[in-house]
Amino acid sequence: MLRSLRIFPATKCQLTRCCSGFVSRMRYLNRLKEDDAACAAALQDGLIFLFHRLSPLLQRTNRGTLRAAAVPSSDVHLILQRLNSDASLLKESVLIGCSEQNQAQFCLDVGELNQAAVEEEFGGTFIDLRKAFLILAGAEVPLVAKGQALLRWHQTSRFCSATGELTHRNQAGSQRVCNSIIYYPKMSPVVIVLVSDGRRCLLGRQSSFPRGMYSALAGFCDMGETLEETLCREVAEEVGLEVQSFSYSSSQHWPFPHSSFMLGCHASVRPTHTQLSVDHSELEDARWFSLEEITAALHVKIPPRRGDPPFFWLPPKHAIANRLITEWMERQQLGNGEGTS
Repeated sequence: MLRSLRIFPATKCQLTRCCSGFVSRMRYLNRLKEDDAACAAALQDGLIFLFHRLSPLLQRTNRGTLRAAAVPSSDVHLILQRLNSDASLLKESVLIGCSEQNQAQFCLDVGELNQAAVEEEFGGTFIDLRKAFLILAGAEVPLVAKGQALLRWHQTSRFCSATGELTHRNQAGSQRVCNSIIYYPKMSPVVIVLVSDGRRCLLGRQSSFPRGMYSALAGFCDMGETLEETLCREVAEEVGLEVQSFSYSSSQHWPFPHSSFMLGCHASVRPTHTQLSVDHSELEDARWFSLEEITAALHVKIPPRRGDPPFFWLPPKHAIANRLITEWMERQQLGNGEGTS
């Protein structure tokens, strides 16, 4: 049972303004992907998100918080010259988006350069993306995630799987080509589901999770499976429960482990069939949480400070797991205990 999209009313004037700006940006990005010369020109005036071996560069703001560094292309060019870098490195930038003012945004991995020297020049720090996800504001996360995913894809797709020959990218980095074979970046579909028994929700943790963090259940789609089949299979495999009903919530690109496409769902099980049988080869732990526990955990500041005693906390706000948990909490507070409407 898939939930239909909700369309909110808007005046004709509002809709025209919204669509004209969006359509303009989408068509501009599409032109940059198809026209190497136009993309090269846009790179000269663009903003670049820097990475060092797939870790993004973060800079500290005046308020003491960290943000992803978006550096003007001209500044990157000058600093690369000071570091005696090959001038052609800038051309390896990959297109990831554009601002509302149609300023193109790119990402570039400078992993061949000395990390400390680059950090000093740009006044920032390269931080592992998993740690950065706990620090960054929500608006920056999609660009940084997309950037890392595309950079990783280019690093691992240099050779054609059919001929073994080197592939060549277009200027935007949206494809790689070997003779007549065109390769596009790929994402692996993953179902992530929040299970409820009407009063509680079910969360699990893998041994690789940070200390104290629990999340919704998730698993990769097997070849030939539908979303529905994957959801039911994963819940049965990981915790030994049979799904009674479910609904689709939303989706999200997730760069881990190698670029996943997360399909978020809510599911319910019968209140009389809630005994867990956890597959410990899949999960370190799984248990039911009450509305009071979830409400408190959503207000816990993360990540926990080193030395703090273990406690229960949830994925960051921009993770789809957090969105599912928040939706469940809000439905419970409104009296909709099933969480599948």
